[in-house]
Amino acid sequence: MAFDRGKLVRYRAGMRRRIEALRTKTEDSLDLAIDTMMQDRVDSFFKVEEGLVEIDRTLGLIEEELQEIWDLSGALRLDSRLEFIEDLFEELDSEVRQRPRRRRRRINMADFFKAAGGGDGLRSRGEINSPSDAFQALGLDSGCSMAAITAAFRQRAKRLHPDVRKGDRSSEPELRRIIEAYQYLREHLSLMQTEPPRES
Repeated sequence: MAFDRGKLVRYRAGMRRRIEALRTKTEDSLDLAIDTMMQDRVDSFFKVEEGLVEIDRTLGLIEEELQEIWDLSGALRLDSRLEFIEDLFEELDSEVRQRPRRRRRRINMADFFKAAGGGDGLRSRGEINSPSDAFQALGLDSGCSMAAITAAFRQRAKRLHPDVRKGDRSSEPELRRIIEAYQYLREHLSLMQTEPPRES
């Protein structure tokens, strides 16, 4: 049964809103997973990360298929598929957020890196004291995008994980260093975005 034009426009607009909202929540959940799971629950992090990346990929496919929907049965099928992805996200997101006791005892990394920047006179306890230190730790050129930083961080973190190295934990100091570098750059770039853009 074909949609009339008005219903089709409303259906597509509603689906796009849901897709965009889920995409934003997926990015937020992945950022939170990096902050709260990488230090103490690395194996869980990689499972969650894989699931969230797959959700993002599937959202792109659903978005493409949305243009091909012209009838009610196709619309219901795609709606069910998006609903399934929304449920999967809720499952993964709850895995990320069910760490209240563990998180309360940990240092707030955002505050730590603000202090490392010299804001309140506290000295950094880590090795990353500047953006150039952070880019170097991740093997990147200065000025890379946040997407490139995140990709480099994930790639290195996976290589250094003890499970990949057959239980060898000798890479943990380097793993902590790249976590620190990633968090430093994320905070640094976030602060830069609050400033007005410079004209060239």
